[in-house]
Amino acid sequence: MADVELGQQEAEELALRACRGAGANEESARALVDATLSAARFGPATLGFPHMVDYLNSFREGRINCSPAPTLMRPLPAMLVCDADGGVAQLGFDLAFDDIVGAARKAGIAIFTQTNSYTAGELGYYVRRLTAEGLVGLAATNANAMVVSKPGGPAVYSTNPLAFGFPLGEASPPMVIDQASSSTAFINIVAAAAEGRSIPRGWAVDENGADTEDPEKAVGGALLPFGGRKGGNVALLVEMLSAGLSGGPWSLDTPDFRSGSTRPAVGLTVLAMMPGAPGEGHIARAHEQTRRLAGLDVFIPGVSDMEFPPSPSKRLAMPASVHEAVRAFAAAGSA
Repeated sequence: MADVELGQQEAEELALRACRGAGANEESARALVDATLSAARFGPATLGFPHMVDYLNSFREGRINCSPAPTLMRPLPAMLVCDADGGVAQLGFDLAFDDIVGAARKAGIAIFTQTNSYTAGELGYYVRRLTAEGLVGLAATNANAMVVSKPGGPAVYSTNPLAFGFPLGEASPPMVIDQASSSTAFINIVAAAAEGRSIPRGWAVDENGADTEDPEKAVGGALLPFGGRKGGNVALLVEMLSAGLSGGPWSLDTPDFRSGSTRPAVGLTVLAMMPGAPGEGHIARAHEQTRRLAGLDVFIPGVSDMEFPPSPSKRLAMPASVHEAVRAFAAAGSA
C-alpha cells in the first residue's frame, strides 16, 4: 500500500486527536505530538508516526499514565532530576527545559536525568532542541532487554541509543548523531515484519540464538550489538548513563514497552553544554569543519541531504497502515 501524505498542520491535528482518543491529557498529547512531528521532519521516519502507534496503544492499555504529574528537583546547581510519574518522557523534559538551558549557560554544563517514564522515542529530538538554543547536547536512554552482548547469549540490554547534537549556526541545520547500540533500531525490525521484508544477516538472532533474516523470528529472538563487543560496550555505557544516573530500572528489569499493562519506567539522561566560552567562535569553527568534511564526501548526520531552511509546506508521509491506525484512535476520541 502506498504511503499517505499529509500537510504538517493536518498531520499535527490528526495526531493530537489520536492522542486524546487514546486517553492522553492535553499536556501529554502536546509533548508527544511535538516530538513525533520533529522525528517525521528531521529524524528517521520510523521513529515518527509508526512509533507513535506504540504510544497510542500504550496509553489505552495502561503502559503510560495518561494524566501524569511529573516532579522536578534540583539537588545540585546544574543537575535537574525528574520523576515522570509514568508518563511520556517528553513531558518531563518539557517541564525542565528552561532550567536546563539556564543552568548550562550559567555553569557551562547541565545534567537532566529522569526516571519512571515510557520509552523516550526519537532520542535526537532532545539534543535537537538544545542545539536550537546554541547548546551542545548528549542524550542516552534504555528500555526493556532485547539485545544480546554476544551471539547465543541472553538479551541483557535494550537498543540503548546515544544521541549527540552540535549547533552549526544560523546558516546550517545542526549536526545530530542518533544511533542505537544495536545493529539496527527495534522499530526497523517491526517495520520489516509488517511489510514482509527480510532483514540483513547480522541484525538479529532467533529464539535459539541463530542468525536470522526473518524479522518475525527476530522479534521473538534478540538484536545483535553493532561491531560485536565494542557495540556491547557502548550499550553498557548507555545503560550506566541512563539507568545508572537516573536510578531507573536496568534493561534486564524493564517490562516490555509494547505489551502488558506494566509501565516501563525507564531512565533518560541529557547533558547540555556550552560550546566554549562566549565569543570564542567554536560554533563557526565547527560549521567550517563540517563543510570541509562534506567536501571530502563525508556524510554529516543531520546536515547532509537535509533541506535547509526546512519548508513549512513540506508534506509528511506515513505508511497507509499507520495512517489507518492513527485515524482509528482519532475517531475514537470524536465518538
